[in-house]
Amino acid sequence: QVQLVESGGGLVQAGGSLRLSCAASGRTFSEYTMGWFRQAPGKEREFVAAINWAGDSTTYTDSVKGRFTISRDNAKNTLYLQMNSLKPEDTAVYYCAATLWVSDRGDAKQYAYWGQGSQVTVSS
Repeated sequence: QVQLVESGGGLVQAGGSLRLSCAASGRTFSEYTMGWFRQAPGKEREFVAAINWAGDSTTYTDSVKGRFTISRDNAKNTLYLQMNSLKPEDTAVYYCAATLWVSDRGDAKQYAYWGQGSQVTVSS
C-alpha cells in the first residue's frame, strides 16, 4: 500500500509562509493524483489543492488561489504545498492524499490513501 507522511507544519504569523511536504512510499508515486486537504476544529474536512500525475494540471479551492502552490517531484516521491500570505483562517491540520484515478479532484471520498496530518497554526 501507499504510505504518506506530512511534514513542515508549524506556527507562523499572518502574512508569513510555510512549505508542507508529503513523502510517499510503497507504490509508484508518479502514477498517482495527489491532493491536499485541511480540517479545522469544529469544521468539515476541506479540499485545498490537487495535482495530476504529470504535474502539469493543478486545481485549487477559491480561498487559496494566488496564495498557495501545489507541486510534486516524482524523482523524490514527494508532494509539496507552498503556502504564502497565510491568514488565521488557514489554521488547520493539513493532510496529503493519493489516488490512482479521480473524477473530481476535490472529492475527499475518491482518495484511497491519507497521511496522518500536519498542524498549521497562523497567528494574528
